[in-house]
Amino acid sequence: MSADTSTEPQAPAAPHPLLLARRPVLDRALEAIRTRAYWSPHPEHPKAYGQDGGPGPAAGQAAFEALLGTRFALDQPGTDDWVGPETSPYGIDLGIEYPHPDPDVLLPAMRAGLADWRAAGPELRAAVCLEVLARINARSHEFAHAVMHTSGQAFTMAFQAGGPHAQDRGLEAVAYAYAEQVRVPAAAEWTKPQGKRDPLTLTKRFTPAGRGVALVIGCNTFPTWNGYPGLFASLATGNAVLVKPHPRAVLPLALTVRVAREVLAEAGFAPDLVALAAERPGEGLAKTLALRPEVRIIDYTGSTAFGDWLETHARQARVYTEKAGVNTVVIDSTDDYRGMLANLAFSLSLYSGQMCTTPQNLLIPREGITTDAGPKGHAEVVADLARAVDGLLGDEARANALLGALVNPEVRARLDAAPTLGEVALASRPVAHPDFPDAVVRTPALIAVDTAGAAAEPPYLSECFGPVAFLVATDSTAASLELLRRTLREKGALTVGAYTTSPAVARDVEEVCLEESANLSLNLTGGVYVNQTAAFSDFHGTGGNPAANAALCDGAFVADRFRTVEVRGTV
Repeated sequence: MSADTSTEPQAPAAPHPLLLARRPVLDRALEAIRTRAYWSPHPEHPKAYGQDGGPGPAAGQAAFEALLGTRFALDQPGTDDWVGPETSPYGIDLGIEYPHPDPDVLLPAMRAGLADWRAAGPELRAAVCLEVLARINARSHEFAHAVMHTSGQAFTMAFQAGGPHAQDRGLEAVAYAYAEQVRVPAAAEWTKPQGKRDPLTLTKRFTPAGRGVALVIGCNTFPTWNGYPGLFASLATGNAVLVKPHPRAVLPLALTVRVAREVLAEAGFAPDLVALAAERPGEGLAKTLALRPEVRIIDYTGSTAFGDWLETHARQARVYTEKAGVNTVVIDSTDDYRGMLANLAFSLSLYSGQMCTTPQNLLIPREGITTDAGPKGHAEVVADLARAVDGLLGDEARANALLGALVNPEVRARLDAAPTLGEVALASRPVAHPDFPDAVVRTPALIAVDTAGAAAEPPYLSECFGPVAFLVATDSTAASLELLRRTLREKGALTVGAYTTSPAVARDVEEVCLEESANLSLNLTGGVYVNQTAAFSDFHGTGGNPAANAALCDGAFVADRFRTVEVRGTV
């Protein structure tokens, strides 16, 4: 039989079903990062889930409880052991075991799927990522319990921050990744005139190619919120992603890996493009994996010491870090004294101060401040803020809903040591949890200190992660700004706040933040807090001070996760 030599035009291949299903959401996300206006496709209220027949509160809790005491099978290659389990900050033993990897087997298997993943192109990769996020979103109640019982967040915060807000951050990263990859056209016809001679003609193709295997090193406090930007940015740009969770917070990321592997397989790609690397106690697996030659991208949230180690030693990889900082609020004056106190009290109390964006140092001039309620001396501001925190947390049910549980013994040790660092303006007290008697729930400690006679390296110039805040007396607002500048330059910060009725002071604070590259919130007195950021609109960090070398999320966060490879010729 002769070969088919028909010249009839061939019908274009049908688009992948995921492109049809997910392209509208991608387009809306691209519009959101362009306008910076409010938008989210993920409802943040728990009651929004289960109304359409999907998993609601009861089903989510049942799914979580069904995982307890089981082996979390992933069917990924190279499993040489089973490790775990985690213990909830609320006092229950999760009893879940996870696959421990042999990197010599797992990493080559992950790389084996890269060619097909690269050939899929930016649009289909984005659609696959959005399908993963959509399936995670549908299981937000299950994920909320997983986050709650590994991070110590109260349920509502675990649902919102660990669920829809984290999913928003993942989607935001996919949108930025797609936008950067399609900035260059996929192909071009290049013709250069040669005068009387025939022109020079070439066909050029441009392919975004991932770097290889990306390593996501998870954190204990916000495993999904901090983990999803790097995970989805790397996956969307054509890389395989190995997820190494914090040993105390494995479950939320293990669930994420399971969903991603299922979607990849259903879409026709190798499930091993996403894999889990749980570690044995004290193993230090992150350090081992970070130096593997296959690992070309690293995302890390955690201590400055290990972040610095990664930046110094993982030279084969592009390393994105969020490390410790000293978040600061400058208090100069206010036209809503009561609103300022309420806003600060909530910011200091939320999740027991265990957020990388929680204010630590509140700088108050020694002579006091002007307010709509009249002049307030320094001691009066300190006492009024202590009363605001005490009043906010006076009801035990509300206190538990805001504070959550202390995530680990190290936080409790810092809190217990806080009274030695200055004058106690508000002592921390335990709060009994009605459902989890073994949970360690504590209110914040407010410590009053003075810059006069302070040591060259006072305690408030180092991060004291947890429910400890320093109320720092300064010589003046000008002195507060100098201390802010020193803090940003030497220690860094993810958030800066300021209260002032003076346009000149506002300009001065803004100038310090512009020069030292820190995000600033001015005069927050309502329902927006300095330690909260909205995906698609707010940038989390700047990447320009010692607290972090990247921002969530901007073009720089995604653009170096792939390289554009050119093929040119006459064929």
